[in-house]
Amino acid sequence: MSIELIFTLIMILVVFGISLGTAMYSTLAERKFAGFFQDRLGPDRAGPYGLLQPIMDGGKLFFKEEIIPSGANTLLYIAGPSLSMLTACMTSAVIPWGTYIEWDGHKLPLQIADINIGILYVFGIVSLGVYGVMIGGWASNNKFSLLGAIRGASQNISYEIAMGLSIIALVMMSGTLSMREITEQQAGFHGMNWYILKQPLGFLIFIICAFAECNRTPFDLPECEAELVGGYHTEYSSMKLGFYLFAEYINMFISSAVMATLYFGGYNFPFLNDLGLSHNLVAILGSVALFAKILFFIFFFMWVRWTLPRFRYDQLMKLGWQVLIPLAIANIVITGGVTLIFNL
Repeated sequence: MSIELIFTLIMILVVFGISLGTAMYSTLAERKFAGFFQDRLGPDRAGPYGLLQPIMDGGKLFFKEEIIPSGANTLLYIAGPSLSMLTACMTSAVIPWGTYIEWDGHKLPLQIADINIGILYVFGIVSLGVYGVMIGGWASNNKFSLLGAIRGASQNISYEIAMGLSIIALVMMSGTLSMREITEQQAGFHGMNWYILKQPLGFLIFIICAFAECNRTPFDLPECEAELVGGYHTEYSSMKLGFYLFAEYINMFISSAVMATLYFGGYNFPFLNDLGLSHNLVAILGSVALFAKILFFIFFFMWVRWTLPRFRYDQLMKLGWQVLIPLAIANIVITGGVTLIFNL
């Protein structure tokens, strides 16, 4: 077995572990931030500063009684949360977590798969995630679950259009669909040639759509407790419910990684190549910089949740179809015009 294959397998395990660990401790961070914004403490009983709370919550879900409603389609009822979790974990395969590590004459990239259509892969996997929501809501044989699933499906499909259009302008400027190549293009000007400076409108559209795709407030209409009890996972318990909840936090983590990679330089940071350090150390520092950007976006997701109220559903659909899609199309036209002028 070659060292490249062994390193790829290690990368798969590490990225999978980081995704699950981030999702786990995002639940604690969410409750801590909620406590801060609401002038209270948040969880502080399980372990020092409440650090064992996510493990306790996971254990609670794992050992709870497994209930399948009598009228549910058993096969699809199980497949729904499984599909949501699977698609959430698969998206991280094409994200470049760093440059590469030099080991015994080999260059080992800190990326599971460097494919030349990385962005299309991300959008393809993300578009499959809606099936987990729809299947789970329909298979539960509950009208509130079905309403939540219909809301989730229509919301995700609507905002995927604007998100895809916002990325087209970025692809026009970069000339590639490879996420590694897009990251490397942002290494210029002492590591500060970030696409957020060239595509601010595209980034704004993308981050709004990311909130909707992750079902985060103010776009959490599929799980609207005041109207739909618990939304599409109302009838779920035990680790099936845990899969839906973990998938949401993993999606938030991956969305933050995608935004940091496409618009904020990925693993590039100012004066990265001017430090005069060994390549391996620079690669590690680049990965640390990427995770710092990801944590900032995760904090932003949580900050918005505990600050802004939820939209009405008609407002949500109007924003997607009548505001974001026309803005994304206008951004494509402007980007095409500017690109044409500067290439003449």
